[in-house]
Amino acid sequence: MAGAVTTSETQLRHDIVEVGRRLYARGYVASNDGNISVRLEGGRLLTTPKSVSKGFMAPEMMCITDMEGKKLAGDRSPSSELLMHLEVYRSRPDVNAVVHAHPPLATAFAVAGIPLDRAVLAEVITTLGSIPIADYATPSTHELPDAVRKYIKVHDGVLLANHGALTIGTDLFSAYYKMETVEHFAKISLVARLLGGERLLAQHEVKRLASLRGMYGIASPGGICIDDAGTAGAADEASCQAVRAPESPDERLVPEDRAEALMMSARSARPGDDTEIRLTYRQLTALIEEAVRSLQ
Repeated sequence: MAGAVTTSETQLRHDIVEVGRRLYARGYVASNDGNISVRLEGGRLLTTPKSVSKGFMAPEMMCITDMEGKKLAGDRSPSSELLMHLEVYRSRPDVNAVVHAHPPLATAFAVAGIPLDRAVLAEVITTLGSIPIADYATPSTHELPDAVRKYIKVHDGVLLANHGALTIGTDLFSAYYKMETVEHFAKISLVARLLGGERLLAQHEVKRLASLRGMYGIASPGGICIDDAGTAGAADEASCQAVRAPESPDERLVPEDRAEALMMSARSARPGDDTEIRLTYRQLTALIEEAVRSLQ
């Protein structure tokens, strides 16, 4: 099996308990929220059970299922969101672990409909590229894997609209650490916006960081894409890691004057023609954000 897990099942059970404890201790889950799974050899999965706090699990609580979700072993029922995990494993043979949680700040971005796709942190560019938002889907239904499927082939981290976040990895702890990165990125992004806005990495710096992935030993499922205007199109998010970065050949960090830049890019090609302004939904959202900031 591609990317088969070689760690013993006993160790993986203890590792899931540890990751659940960390998720709970950091406040990434509340009550019985969240779920964790790991590939086992022989086309099987080891997954957390439903209706259990992730901060108070024991190794013997875990369930084993096949790749269709049928329970093979365990006294408890598997996670109610196992369908989402199965979709990841089907789409990504290189993935051996999935972590789903509700980290508060990242989830707030998901609730607000704001993807974590701005070129702000070099570490995020090299590891995750960007974190898009999958369309809203009712949890525990077939809608959720359908929503995730669009992005998971080229992203290792995804926000779930009005729900939470999903991260994946070649092993359990790499999937968990990506969840830490997503929440850390969300926290820094929020604080920077409260302080007046981010300075964004320029496009040429983003491309340089992307080229360093091989040197860092980072195996990325998809390349980074940026359009000429510095705003990645929504259609690109399913085929590459779409990052928003301004074009500036002389600077590596560019202050974000979004309102002026967006208005200029949205106008007709003829200078001075004010008869019509065309805005995309993303551009309109950015203008509204700028207006709200100016009132604070």
